Amino acid sequence: MYHLKKSLGQHFLKDEGVVNKILKALEAIDHSALLEVGPGGGALTKGLLTKQGVNFLAVEVDAEKVDYLKKQFPELKVIHKSFLEMEKPFEVPFTVIGNFPYNISSQIIFKILGWYPSVTHVVGMFQKEVAERIAAKPGTKDYGIISVLTQYYYDVSYLFSVSRHAFNPPPKVESAVIRLDARVELLPVKSEKDFKKIVKASFAHRRKTLRNNLKGFIDAEKLKAPLFDRRAEELSVEGFAELSYY
Repeated sequence: MYHLKKSLGQHFLKDEGVVNKILKALEAIDHSALLEVGPGGGALTKGLLTKQGVNFLAVEVDAEKVDYLKKQFPELKVIHKSFLEMEKPFEVPFTVIGNFPYNISSQIIFKILGWYPSVTHVVGMFQKEVAERIAAKPGTKDYGIISVLTQYYYDVSYLFSVSRHAFNPPPKVESAVIRLDARVELLPVKSEKDFKKIVKASFAHRRKTLRNNLKGFIDAEKLKAPLFDRRAEELSVEGFAELSYY
């Protein structure tokens, strides 16, 4: 068997009902290449291996789990590496799926955003709080940098919540599964670099107005416009795209 490692944030999915719901969510996606991140004990892997005509790879950082997976699933192609350090695994568009390690889940999202448009879809398990932030709408307390940047590149769907008791060992937090679908066309921005810079600066101090947060980024005369009386959480993704031109 294998040992669970707290240092890697390992909480392995054991609830077959949840596994089947995740696999069903994947069925709605047309894909020919698939990457599973952090297969761990293989709860999802065994179902993914049954898919016909799909080029399927898994990436796992834990050497012990890599050995276990190779013994359990000899046909599985496993890359022994951290997802955060790996190169793009396919030349063709691909889907990412996984019960993502909660201690690096935000970093995983930003890595995926860097691979747009190659990553066409994502079906992922996250800490519920992180999932809610990714899917958050303007005007809510959860809406922030990760919401805006993810929703710029992807349509986000919050699929379902998952009890902590679906895992071994049970984490201290609840979980949720979300789906990302790559936008066919991105909103026009001055440049993606400027857009990201403006978004990050706008949320630097949530209680401050855009005018205060964007001093030094936007000309003082332009900052007099009524738009800058607002706080970042009030602005839509489209609003931030427009803001990049100031």
